[in-house]
Amino acid sequence: MEQGLAGKRVLVTGGTRGIGRATALAFARAGARVVTCHLSDGEAAEELARALKEHGEGHRVVRADVTTGQGAAQLVEAAGQALGGLDVLVNNVGVDGGVPFQQLGEEEWRRVMEHNVTAAYLVTHAAVNLLADGASVVNIGSSVALRGRSNGVHYTASKAALIGFTRGLSKDLGPRGIRVNLVAPGLTETEPGAGLPPQVVERIVGMTALGRICRPEDVAGAVLFLAGDTSRYISGATLNVDGGV
Repeated sequence: MEQGLAGKRVLVTGGTRGIGRATALAFARAGARVVTCHLSDGEAAEELARALKEHGEGHRVVRADVTTGQGAAQLVEAAGQALGGLDVLVNNVGVDGGVPFQQLGEEEWRRVMEHNVTAAYLVTHAAVNLLADGASVVNIGSSVALRGRSNGVHYTASKAALIGFTRGLSKDLGPRGIRVNLVAPGLTETEPGAGLPPQVVERIVGMTALGRICRPEDVAGAVLFLAGDTSRYISGATLNVDGGV
């Protein structure tokens, strides 16, 4: 069934690597116009800009720190100038963190919360008047939020907070026909070749019904579904993309 994404105006945060890159390119292949951002990796941003151009004109890759209000506002302003409005917002920026709770300091707590929760708030708040009625907001969370992870209290808490953010925001934006949903991936091999430790891969695969680790393209497919016409009556939902862990 046609998703109706051709011609849509899309903003994806954190688009130069992993899930964000796969998502930005998937929208471009579907005929959407895409604005995305990066923070520090100029080479990856240039490569993404070239890849997006292969799927048409009108795409932009912007440098922005969306953990600050100023950076989020600058990104949204750039998206508005390039696209004239937004039909889809994908809050993808995030970081991981692994440390025993007894060693979890305030600086590390704030780092993970700022990237995984505050950035989604700042970008969405800056973009809310740019979103068209009937638009779609998709937040990238983690299936860890539903089951917890040792040595990752702050990471688990941040991704659980995104579920609450999604549910609450769906109520506030629903009167405008704007849907807000969350994709919760399992452990994802975001950079093929970088490699996870073999024992980690073996353990995760052994827990997964589909017998393989998640790939960025798996997550991108779920994002496009939630942004498209076939999910027109889904809002406030968490969609697990974890292969059946």
